[in-house]
Amino acid sequence: MKRKTYQGLTFRPFIENEEIRQRVATLGKAISADYTDSYPLLVCVLNGAAPFALDLFRAIDIDAEITFIRLKSYEGTSSTGSVKQIMGLSEDISGRDVIIIEDIIDTGHTMTRLQADIKAMNPSSVRIATLLFKPEALQVPVTPDYVGFEIPKKFIIGYGLDIDGKARNLNDIYVLDE
Repeated sequence: MKRKTYQGLTFRPFIENEEIRQRVATLGKAISADYTDSYPLLVCVLNGAAPFALDLFRAIDIDAEITFIRLKSYEGTSSTGSVKQIMGLSEDISGRDVIIIEDIIDTGHTMTRLQADIKAMNPSSVRIATLLFKPEALQVPVTPDYVGFEIPKKFIIGYGLDIDGKARNLNDIYVLDE
C-alpha cells in the first residue's frame, strides 16, 4: 500500500482491506447470533457507511432487511458540530429491531441525534454497529454494540470515508500523516 495525497494532505496506510474483511465477517456472525429469532432492519447512514453496511449485510446469515438514510456533519477534515438530515427513514419501524450502521463514531453528536430520532419511531430495540470508533474524541456518551476497530483521534479516509467526497472508493483505510 502506498501513501495517498488529497488536497495537499498525505495519508499513510492504516488498516488493510483483508483485515477489514475479517473483522466484518466476525461482526456479521455476532449479529446473526444475537438476532436468530428476529428480522432486524439495518439502517445504513450514507454516504460513508455504504461499503461497510453492504459487506456487513452480506456477512449476516439470517434474514434481515437494509435501508438507507443520509446525514451530514463533516466539512473537510473536521466535524461541523451540527447534524443535517438530507434523506430520512421512510419505513415504519415500530416494533422492529433496528441496527444503525455507521462508518465512524467520532464526537458522538451524529449518533446521539440519530438514536433519538429512531427511538421516537417506537422500534422494539436499537443497536449500533460502527466500523470505526474513536473513544478519545467523544463529546457525548455513545456506546456502540458492534465495533470494527477502535482507533485514535486522527483523520482517516478510504473504505467509504472521504475528504470532501474524494477517497471513498479506496479499499483500504488511510490515516492523515502528520
